[in-house]
Amino acid sequence: MIHSRNRRLRVNESVRSLVRECTLTTNDFVMPIFVMEGENKQEPIASMPGIFRRSIDLTVKECKELFSLGVKAVNLYMKVSEDVKDNTGKEAWNKSGLMQNTIKAIKNAVPEMVVMPDVALDPYSIYGHDGIIENGKIVNDATNDALARMSVSLAEAGADIVAPSDMMDGRVQVIREALEETGFTDVGILSYAAKYASSFYGPFRSALDSAPKDDMEIPKDKKTYQMDFHNSREALNEVFKDIDEGADIIMIKPGLPYLDIVSKVREAIDLPIAVYNVSGEYAMVKAAAQNGWLDNDKTIIESLTCFKRAGADMIFTYFAKEAAILLNK
Repeated sequence: MIHSRNRRLRVNESVRSLVRECTLTTNDFVMPIFVMEGENKQEPIASMPGIFRRSIDLTVKECKELFSLGVKAVNLYMKVSEDVKDNTGKEAWNKSGLMQNTIKAIKNAVPEMVVMPDVALDPYSIYGHDGIIENGKIVNDATNDALARMSVSLAEAGADIVAPSDMMDGRVQVIREALEETGFTDVGILSYAAKYASSFYGPFRSALDSAPKDDMEIPKDKKTYQMDFHNSREALNEVFKDIDEGADIIMIKPGLPYLDIVSKVREAIDLPIAVYNVSGEYAMVKAAAQNGWLDNDKTIIESLTCFKRAGADMIFTYFAKEAAILLNK
């Protein structure tokens, strides 16, 4: 006779919900948003069905809708014109720049929205790299100084949390010190501590035209600063260093193929963990759903719940709005 039957706790949805180990809510989501120059403009991103580049006015409208759905945080990326790009990234700390004006507009319209702008130089670089190039190499410390100037400028514009995604060594400490020295002691740092050199970023780079240029005498990829996807112990090394330097939240990127890293980091630290459900992951689900190979809605909820199960506290995902609508039903 069988005395222990695990199926007793799966007999119906009410019982299953009582013993459920993690629950997905709209409070878990951060929506990445692409912003472009102009007014009343919206451009679809071909590789990411349902995702758009928007001008500031339409971005504000989108943020209002997101907040009404329960999505309380956005992550901002800029597509700037070619004529402001150079090798210094100076447009990144332009007080009247696209990013700064976007932050101000969102905070004016939706003051309670948590605004987390990306901190990296690739959208502003003529080379498409996250750092400054000297003698054909990405230089670390000069890039850190630029990232600190950018972070202070974004804090002045009203950013709640800055999110350095560049993977330069020591940049969290340099940014933290710059924020402290300028009085922005309450501005948080969400550090992309374990960001891998991944093939899953393709649609994102096409959305911002920020891929490394392949017609110059520079590195053709980002493997000299982003992590090798063969490694996992290295991720803990990166995480511990960023915590020591003053990070408030730790990011792991990409998401679904790196759930082992999320779980390993969760076991090692008590700080909040963010995970990035990146553009390639989004595109795969959408392509399969459009072909009838997957159920779109069920796959979205299952995928996002997996991040919570692995130990993430917040999920950066292009599914945020769609998932919020599904959860609100």
